[in-house]
Amino acid sequence: MSRIKIETGCYYHVYNRGVDKRITFENDSDSVRFIHSLYFCNDTEIQNLSMKRNVESSTLNIGERHKRSGNKLINILCFSLMPNHYHLLVKQVAENGISLFMHRLGTAYTNYFNKKYERNGSLFQGRYKIKQITNEEYLAYLSKYIHLNPVEILQPNWQEKGINDRTQADIFLNSYKWSSYQDYVGIKNFPSVIDKDILSDFYPNPNSYKEFISSFLVREMEQIKHML
Repeated sequence: MSRIKIETGCYYHVYNRGVDKRITFENDSDSVRFIHSLYFCNDTEIQNLSMKRNVESSTLNIGERHKRSGNKLINILCFSLMPNHYHLLVKQVAENGISLFMHRLGTAYTNYFNKKYERNGSLFQGRYKIKQITNEEYLAYLSKYIHLNPVEILQPNWQEKGINDRTQADIFLNSYKWSSYQDYVGIKNFPSVIDKDILSDFYPNPNSYKEFISSFLVREMEQIKHML
């Protein structure tokens, strides 16, 4: 993907996958480590990318001594991790914020992963991919695309074929920890990582957002597929 001019105050869809489509999140501790990195790399001050914490934990608890020392580089509106790729919906709030954040994120997580699994070289498929969000409809529906992404684990190709069991899909999404969806529907998961205020203008309470996500209308996914 060609590079675009990234402007402060604008919104972007940022994503990448493992090199050769390899698994990048082997287990829960890997997913926690990446989400932990989302928090600590998002700081205008230089951070210790070794991330002083127990990576075997399945939760992210930010104590006072772990607070950011500077200001945020970006606002992370929502995110989703899949076994071999990730999606972020972000707003740049500091000059060159996305570039600096993504460099830190890629370096921190790749170093962790390579050390843990005794490997060398790149983990992700080249430079991250980025696409600017150009209108409010795109912003709202992109959050739906990102939060529904994990349904692919439960039912591959559901976007083309539709959902076989909507109740099962709802249960799966409500229990899937590796995205920001739970925090949007009132289940405290990783609230320190994300900024929900912007999407709250569209969906002011957890139930309204859950209804929006749970519609599972393939035609709605088709409406934004060309933008993704």
